[in-house]
Amino acid sequence: MSAYFVYLLECCDGSLYCGYTNDVEKRVKTHNDGQGAKYTKSRLPVKLAYFEEFSSKSDALKRECAIKKLTKPQKLKLIKEGNIQKDE
Repeated sequence: MSAYFVYLLECCDGSLYCGYTNDVEKRVKTHNDGQGAKYTKSRLPVKLAYFEEFSSKSDALKRECAIKKLTKPQKLKLIKEGNIQKDE
C-alpha cells in the first residue's frame, strides 16, 4: 500500500511552503537541488518542518489544500505542536 504525505518546508527566508508527495526525503532533496517548486528555487536551502501521512492521494491533497488556507501563525503552531496525523 502506498503512502502519501503533506509537508511543510521552512525556506531560508523564513517563509513556509506546503506540498504533497509519496516520498518526503526524495522531495526535500529535489527542492534543495533546485528542481522543486518555482517558489522554493529562490529560497534555498529548505528544511522539512512538518509532515503528515495519508493512505490515499485524495486525502493528502485535501489536507494540503486545508493547510494552505491556514495563516502563517497557524502553520507555525502546527509545526510546534507536531501533530503528525496518520490514517488508520
